[in-house]
Formats: sequence, structure tokens, C-alpha cells
Amino acid sequence: MIWGEILSRRFAIIGHEVPAKGGFSLNDLSGSSGRLDVLLRAVNSALFISHGIREDTQIVLHLEGAGSRRIKFDGKSLKGVHPDERSIAGQVRAVTKSQIPPVGVWQEYSRGITHSGGSIGETLQEWSQEGCEIFIMDANGTPLENFSFGEKSGFVLSDHKPFTNAESDLMCNFESTSLGEKWLQGHSCITIVHHHLDRH
Repeated sequence: MIWGEILSRRFAIIGHEVPAKGGFSLNDLSGSSGRLDVLLRAVNSALFISHGIREDTQIVLHLEGAGSRRIKFDGKSLKGVHPDERSIAGQVRAVTKSQIPPVGVWQEYSRGITHSGGSIGETLQEWSQEGCEIFIMDANGTPLENFSFGEKSGFVLSDHKPFTNAESDLMCNFESTSLGEKWLQGHSCITIVHHHLDRH
């Protein structure tokens, strides 16, 4: 690793009740959309900075309501998305109106936005195959500052609900990292992780 080189960051957040298909109302992002607002704030924190976008970062939204769909936002190629919840929600809703692709097949929706079938298990497998070091965000984990990070680091978060037992089982072989004793909101965790990696 060359001093000053930007570390590649990946984030995955699980929306346990966000509809995977069929669309939803843009006027009720915290209700009928299954708390999609939590995921939208995560996208904002992961990708957008003042007057720019983090080209070193990807975030995968896992929509687990009435199916399983993954939507990936890639800062390196993302175009036409503005840093506000309603704009991002419109992109997500348009994707959910299309057929869910096969598991493992990433189909392009627009520049920097792709989607695929599958859940967090598939994402963890893909990241591992791509040489990404994976960390599970958990208030009971090892403090973030105790880790050193390689070229590719991935962080997994949940929405307003805790990880299910099945999800926890999939993650049991990966490191858990903590930002303190209090359970922070997902977008706040992402901001702190960015700050830590930017400094180091």
C-alpha cells in the first residue's frame, strides 16, 4: 500500500422490510416503503461529499421485503443521482418495478446503478472472492481503531432492525467492529468509518 493511496470502501445495508419489487410511494418513505429512508440516508453518507462524490466507494442495498433484490450504487461511475432522499428513492423505486435478475447476475439500470437477485449471503461471497476484508458493524464488536485496513474493506450494517439469526450465522466467520457502546444509526456509522479511513 502506497502512503496516501485511497482505500476502496464497500458498504452493505439490509432493508428487512423494503419491497424488493412492485414499487412504493415516494410520499411515505418511512412507512409503506419498509423504512427505505434508512437506506437512503446510508447511500448519501456513503457516496456524497460537499461538491463531489466518493469514487472509491460502493454501497449495496439489500431489499428483503417480498423477495430479495440487491441494488448497487458505484461512486466511480454514478451519474444523474442527486444527494437527496427523494431523488435516490425515485431511482430505487424505478428499479423495483423491473424483474429481479438471477442471483449473481448484475444488470445495469443506469450509469453506476446495477441490480441483482440474492441477499447478504451472496454479497459476502462476492466480496470474499474479490479479496475484500469484511467487517460486521456491531456495538459489541472490537473497536474500529484496533484494526488496520487493507486495499479493500467492506462493512455490513442493518436497518432499524437487528440482524436476523440466519444473517448472523452467515456473518459469524467475519470480524465484528464497534464504534462505541451505543447503537448508532447506519448513516452515522458510515460517516465515522469514512472519517477513520480518510485519516489513516
